[in-house]
Amino acid sequence: MNPKYASLWEPFRLPVSGIELKNRIMMAPMTTWSGNLDGTVSDAELNYYKKRSGGVGVVATACAFIMPEGKGFSGQIGAHSDAMLPSLKRLAETIQQEGAKAILQIYHGGRMCPPNEVPGGQPLSASAVAAEREGAAVPRAMAEEEILSTIKAYGNATHLAILAGFDGVEIHGANTYLVQQFFSPHSNRRTDVWGGTLEKRMKFPLAVVDEVLQNVKQYAKSPFAVGYRLSPEEMEEPGITMEDTLQLVDALAKKPLDYLHISTMNLWDGSMRDASDKRSRTLLIQERVGNKIPVIGVGSLHTPDDVLKVVEEGNLPLVALGRELLMEPEWVQKAQNGSVDKIRTTLSVHDQNELVIPDNLWHGLISRKGWLPVIENE
Repeated sequence: MNPKYASLWEPFRLPVSGIELKNRIMMAPMTTWSGNLDGTVSDAELNYYKKRSGGVGVVATACAFIMPEGKGFSGQIGAHSDAMLPSLKRLAETIQQEGAKAILQIYHGGRMCPPNEVPGGQPLSASAVAAEREGAAVPRAMAEEEILSTIKAYGNATHLAILAGFDGVEIHGANTYLVQQFFSPHSNRRTDVWGGTLEKRMKFPLAVVDEVLQNVKQYAKSPFAVGYRLSPEEMEEPGITMEDTLQLVDALAKKPLDYLHISTMNLWDGSMRDASDKRSRTLLIQERVGNKIPVIGVGSLHTPDDVLKVVEEGNLPLVALGRELLMEPEWVQKAQNGSVDKIRTTLSVHDQNELVIPDNLWHGLISRKGWLPVIENE
């Protein structure tokens, strides 16, 4: 083992649950579009996770919708009813049998749900404001009782994750989905208790956190982690600013959460709202609350040296890898055994079977030019 990277393989104990991770590397949650039509996990997905769960300390699954109104993708897995319990058990066991802790990411798509995926063809959100993208549907503003039932659904999904044997859940508060929509001044134009001021826009995210934590307290018989994923800024105007997010992470750091997971395409990138501000959004959050709650960074960390820089210079305790584990399922093992030069940094169109990538995910990867370095002719 190369001693240069020894710090990456040190165990890490999550502060609230007490769960010990065998190293500092997480598999980031990534949509697979590969679940069965009824919301259950497919055999192809299970094989995909099995291939990638042997080296990392923890695997965060693709997001699971908490209620039919929150389904955001074709082929998405569900955590919305008791009927999903056998499926969720299979997923947790597949990950854990390879040596990683299993975290279920729980989710509601809000206004980003395709109309054809939700009951009645009508997406819901904080307000009747469409996303700023071509062809975006105008959502219907949620009524008070719908907001409360949605919060409860996050708790129910957490209960299912506990029954299924997961080691924890991650609340998906990032990437423009419902939790972020309530926090955002672009998508939340409400004038009741759920919107308006920054404090009122934080009410829904914090209520979801409290509901999840209450279910853990009530039902978990063994250590169970709760994390929260967020996106630091929005490009829209009005949109989430870094100052908004720092206020949110202050509030989140007061909750008994095990970690904050900061979703960025490049961890070192500066502001998307102010080109002159070059400071890493993730490291600003680490500086703000890293002494109170572990912060996980992600985004364009391809090599062990990239990750080591984040841990040593950024002082982050945990790092998530996404695209890197798609291209190289044995990233951790190769970094540990001295085969760093054998870590894939490109993806060949001929690699699907070797990399154990389900068909729908594979076709999505090949079509998303620039997201992964794909070699088409070799």
